[in-house]
Amino acid sequence: MDSPVPSRMDALLPAFLNGLKKYLIGIVSSLLAVVLAMSSFFTTELGYTYVVQDTLFGSIRVFSEPGIHFKVPFFSNVYTYNQAMTLNFGNQESGEKIKSTRQLTEVEVQFADTYTARIPATFRFRLSADPEKIVAMHREFRSYDNLIDSLLIKNAKNVTVVTATQYTGEEFFQGGLNKFKVQLEDQLQNGLYETERQQVEVEQTDLAAVSSDNEDGDKLERKVQLVWKNIILQDGSGQAKRIANPLDSYGIQVRQVTIGRPLPEKRLDDLLVKKKDLVAKRITAIQAQETARAEAKTAQLEKEIEKARAIQDAQRSKELAIISKQKEVEMERQQAELERVRKEKEKAVAVLEKQKQLEISVAERDIQKANAEAATYAAKAIREQGLAEAEVAKAHLLAKQAARDIYMAEIQRDIAEVMYPALKNVTIDMPDYYVQGQDTGAPVSSLDVFTSLGAMEQIRHTNRAAATP
Repeated sequence: MDSPVPSRMDALLPAFLNGLKKYLIGIVSSLLAVVLAMSSFFTTELGYTYVVQDTLFGSIRVFSEPGIHFKVPFFSNVYTYNQAMTLNFGNQESGEKIKSTRQLTEVEVQFADTYTARIPATFRFRLSADPEKIVAMHREFRSYDNLIDSLLIKNAKNVTVVTATQYTGEEFFQGGLNKFKVQLEDQLQNGLYETERQQVEVEQTDLAAVSSDNEDGDKLERKVQLVWKNIILQDGSGQAKRIANPLDSYGIQVRQVTIGRPLPEKRLDDLLVKKKDLVAKRITAIQAQETARAEAKTAQLEKEIEKARAIQDAQRSKELAIISKQKEVEMERQQAELERVRKEKEKAVAVLEKQKQLEISVAERDIQKANAEAATYAAKAIREQGLAEAEVAKAHLLAKQAARDIYMAEIQRDIAEVMYPALKNVTIDMPDYYVQGQDTGAPVSSLDVFTSLGAMEQIRHTNRAAATP
């Protein structure tokens, strides 16, 4: 008799397998969704430029700022470019290895006089912020490493080598390094100079030939040589002509160029060492000559100083004596001048006093003259006034004479107006007789008689009243 358990397990196995299949499908779907979601977005960091190439739609996008961006899963490629990069040609003084720094060997150059050297240099570049130039750069080089290897390294080496051909070895190592650096950076940023190969005369120092005077061949001799050099061509305005700069097409900028200690070849190094020793010896000899010449000149100057000092002392004594005499003469002259000024002052004061007296006399004369003229005018006025009054009196007299009767009548009227009131209470005694003067022939009126008598009586009456206490 068979057990019922296996038959139950046979019935549950398909259901279990079906559930397991669904579970696995769910896990795979979840993982696929997670992978798909992660493939749909990417992040950008500071200091990098990202070029997103979409093969499904054929579009290219550029991102230069940090953030999260969308991309088409499985059909988008993201290319990363450092915004700033450094090419280090053997210049490893700092010892640091930075992600954006490419370590390279020194640049080997050949100068115009065929000497060679190795120049350690560091070049720092920066990409453009223009998306169109970034896209053009990406179309050309397709990756950051290709950009470094195919453009930046080759261009930096080429410009360094070409710039070195504009110098001789001695010229470069004896003070031309700074100018070389400036020209190198200028040509790297703005384009190479157009040059023309010409022969120029250059004064150089070289090892002298071995001879009886130069057994070891360690002597130096200076000579003028014709050397082929690349001469910079200039345009009509005096500016250097240039070749097109390959970095301009992509907007890449040169931010910094530094030059390390150049390493000359052995022949050039030996020449420079010999020249340095010769120059040192020559400087020592020149200094010794200058010292001897200075000492001789110092001794001569000391003698001249002593002579000049004696001359100065004698001259000073002479000048002091002259000055003393000049002081005496000057004092006498000043005394005479003071005396002359005093006399002139007294004379001027006397003249002023005379002028003052003269002015006073003239003023008094003018006053007297004015008074006389005033008196004359006053006398004339009085005379004229008297004549006028006489004329008036004469006119009155003539008028009275012309109307004598009328005038006398008016006088008698005036007397009567005074006398009649006074005779109102007066008794007049008529005289017993009246004798008229024999000399007058005119008759006398009774009014005249009464008036005269009444006046006399009134006078006597007034006198008695005055005498009575």
